[in-house]
Amino acid sequence: MSYVRIWVHLVFTTKNREPLLLLNEVRKRVIEHIQYNSKMKNIWLDSINGQKEHIHCLILLNKEQSISKVAQMIKGESSYWINKNKLIKSRFEWQDDYFAVSISESQVDKVRAYIANQEEHHRKKSFTEEVEEFMKKYGFKIWDGSKNG
Repeated sequence: MSYVRIWVHLVFTTKNREPLLLLNEVRKRVIEHIQYNSKMKNIWLDSINGQKEHIHCLILLNKEQSISKVAQMIKGESSYWINKNKLIKSRFEWQDDYFAVSISESQVDKVRAYIANQEEHHRKKSFTEEVEEFMKKYGFKIWDGSKNG
């Protein structure tokens, strides 16, 4: 038997970071649906929360899952469900890109708290500031295509 524990902090946004999840009722329904759908697809979604233009998830991958496949299943199915149920007046889409980092076992509780406290966190910091902080903290560089490498 294989034993695998790979924790991933996944963050994804609405298309063009539009504030389509501004209404708490809509955001709550989307989060509840993502939780339900994840359970049906055997995705261990430990924590989820978000704000008007983005969602944070703490996921525990199993030996047969990749973050790209899990992100695709969560985002694809939920955007289909949002549109089918007309939760948003216009056509809803998630941004193609996402942010994902592995989390050590010792940091799981800290990330759970961070995800749970999104509303309080974003009173002090915009999502753009949060992204810039993540990029710096985790050493990501945005490739602009103009340089080799």
